Amino acid sequence: MVLYNPKEWWRLIFAFHQSDTFRRTLPGILGVAIFTGAVAYLENDILKVEFKNSTAIHSLVGFVLSLLLVFRTNTAYDRWWEGRKLWGAVVNDSRNLTMKIASMTDDIGYRTIFSALISNYSRSLRDHLRSIRNHEDFELTGKYDGTYYDRATHLPNAVTTALYQQANEMHARQMINGHQLLMLNTQLQSLTDTTGACERVKNTPIPYSYNIFLKKVIFLYVFTMPIGFVREFGYWAMPIVAALFYIFVSIEMIAEEIEDPFGVDANDLPLDQICKNIHIQVAEIMALDGETLQNQTEV
Repeated sequence: MVLYNPKEWWRLIFAFHQSDTFRRTLPGILGVAIFTGAVAYLENDILKVEFKNSTAIHSLVGFVLSLLLVFRTNTAYDRWWEGRKLWGAVVNDSRNLTMKIASMTDDIGYRTIFSALISNYSRSLRDHLRSIRNHEDFELTGKYDGTYYDRATHLPNAVTTALYQQANEMHARQMINGHQLLMLNTQLQSLTDTTGACERVKNTPIPYSYNIFLKKVIFLYVFTMPIGFVREFGYWAMPIVAALFYIFVSIEMIAEEIEDPFGVDANDLPLDQICKNIHIQVAEIMALDGETLQNQTEV
């Protein structure tokens, strides 16, 4: 995720980065400009055709296309913002679960296991949403070692199951009572609910028919625009059509990028930093090491 100051107007206007749509659409912009120039030469210099109200139809279609793009962008941003709220819930549930465990037991063994599992949950969910399967940065402890995670097909579920097992084991050993077990169960259930909600955002993209229809409309709108514009603007239609192509295509590309907020694109959520913060906070609450929250990046 790109961190920036929204008040720095001039720097943002002239900023270019890896996800900037101008850089990615530059070949298309040049192609559209060349195509428009060819149409202008053919229509004005060779055929010498004339149209009346040549831009009226495109003005009407452009209004409808703008409404479609507004809906598309809003839908994509809603998915991005829902993903951020869900990961905010992961942070809060991790803190609450850690505080409850820390207040219920002083046993260093259980504290260590819970600390590792709670940190592993956020990491496993992050990798699961990115379609990555590994446990290289997991904290392996006790019976929850690499073999345990290798056997699992769904790592977030495996971590949550381990948390349930440890809570029930503490209850069986009478280290916590039934009421305390119910308190932990509520927090663990919230983690499972968050996993399902993130999977829903990840696995339910915008309907296919709507997506391809919007792309077809943009294509037809842009590539028929020179037919009318070159009669009115001549060769000046080349930068005009190219600019409109950049605007419409960029809006669609931005929507495509942010509708899946769990990836590694510049505008996706900073899941690596969130997982790191969870690890630091869990360790501090459990008092397992000397790491503190000082100087960490807030997200």
